[in-house]
Amino acid sequence: MGMPVEVAVAGRDTVVDAIVATGQIEALQSIELRPEVDGRLVEIFMREGGEVARGAPLFKIDDAELRAQVARLEAERDRALQALERTRRLIEQNASSEADLEAAEANARSTQAQLDLQQVRLDRTVVRAPFSGLVGARLVSLGDYVTSSTRLVALQTVDPQRAAFQIPERYAQRLQLGQEVTFRVAALPDVEFTGVVDFVDPVVALPARTIAVKAEVPNRSRDLKAGMFIEVRLATDVRPDAVVVPEDAILPLSGADFVWVVSEGTASRRQVELGVRIPGFVEIVSGVDAGEQVVVGGLERLSEGAPVMPTVVER
Repeated sequence: MGMPVEVAVAGRDTVVDAIVATGQIEALQSIELRPEVDGRLVEIFMREGGEVARGAPLFKIDDAELRAQVARLEAERDRALQALERTRRLIEQNASSEADLEAAEANARSTQAQLDLQQVRLDRTVVRAPFSGLVGARLVSLGDYVTSSTRLVALQTVDPQRAAFQIPERYAQRLQLGQEVTFRVAALPDVEFTGVVDFVDPVVALPARTIAVKAEVPNRSRDLKAGMFIEVRLATDVRPDAVVVPEDAILPLSGADFVWVVSEGTASRRQVELGVRIPGFVEIVSGVDAGEQVVVGGLERLSEGAPVMPTVVER
């Protein structure tokens, strides 16, 4: 009478060969806004922590002096145009020279250029958002005198975000754009996020010899915030027809892996090559075919060719 053992049938399933790493969430774009002109801060349009659209006004710097300069230059521009028109009429009457006309034209262009330059400076008294995103804490208050080196507020994009992580150098040949990344964050342990690799650093960073990888991740729900710690799985290969067996069928021995296979009422030990491990199961790259029975209970008492009485269990 054979020895009673529990067996499971080797099946086929889809397995994902993945690299595991840790990293953090980064904003796709992140800047600290500074004014382009000096002056007194007279208006603040933004709300701390709020979302703003591209081009939205955030701060206003006192522009009284610049408006006065623009008005003066407009008057000078008008006077130069009038002088140019008079010179043209005199040319028609042969009462002026071509040199006078050229001088009048140059003066008109010069005053217009000075006006345009001052108008640009006037427009820059309003600090606008260069892209849509989320503003952080305000670093100035009404009445502050600000210069081009004064930090006003931080602005960063929120959708999409980027998952940034480091991969050991030995995986360099398995990295490519478009690979799928899955990860979780501590704040939402039951939610799995998915992104697509859009950057692989061509340079290996020293001294750790790692490669920086970044993946773009949708963030419509605003759950992902810059700086969050993440645990990443980077899928490098998907095998939809892999052979898998329960992990308790594996018998490590002398640096190799074996399974006991039951065939026609007898047990035989086979060396196997393992692939990807998934919760409760392991991929068999070679050594066992789908449909064969492997021992998962009682294998410690088996010997080569021993008669067994298998009971199939479902896993």
